Amino acid sequence: MAVGIAENLDLGDEEIVSRVRNGETELFEAIMRRYNQPLFRVARSIVGDDLEAEDVLQETYVKVFEHLDQFAGTARFSTWLTRIAVNESLSRLRRQRRCETLDDPEHVHVQAKLSVKTPGPEEEAAQEQIRELIETAVDQLPDPYRCVFVMRAVNGMTITETAQCLGLTEENVKIRMHRARARLRRQFAERFGSAARNAFQFLSYRCDRIVNAVLYRIRSQRQG
Repeated sequence: MAVGIAENLDLGDEEIVSRVRNGETELFEAIMRRYNQPLFRVARSIVGDDLEAEDVLQETYVKVFEHLDQFAGTARFSTWLTRIAVNESLSRLRRQRRCETLDDPEHVHVQAKLSVKTPGPEEEAAQEQIRELIETAVDQLPDPYRCVFVMRAVNGMTITETAQCLGLTEENVKIRMHRARARLRRQFAERFGSAARNAFQFLSYRCDRIVNAVLYRIRSQRQG
């Protein structure tokens, strides 16, 4: 991360957006680094695959950069950004499902992926197992519940923000969240809670990879 970017990470979204619009395009990196993890979690909750979610983020950021002038400020920038990521994820999922032939028409295109970790101290190992159980259980939630749960419980978004991002009523968000929790509760009762916020980690190497790819595409477009 460039030193100049690190110095601007505390700026508000609207100020960064304004400065990017006025020509300080390098500040767009601050937006990406600020929202990479929450957007990755949302995208992955929809497309169900790490690499596919990374592709979604790249496309989202390129579209956001190209259409920054369309951000009117009537909603929070994070809500506007997340909505674009949701739409890109859903569009990609629809394209996948058109191209795939599934044996079971009710099959959800989500596979539980357990990462292999180097064994550590006993307590860390136990926490890692809980995190993996949470990720697996969330992956197996039905589509309508999974994204709501990730936005609310993992990303800490409000009911209003979640509703705006998904185009739902607040009551619908509450219902889906309630049903998601009920399904998860049946699997591990009280074993998830604060540990949920450690799920679907967005590691630094992935953050750097997406940032560098998007910046390359933006520079190439500007030079072209």
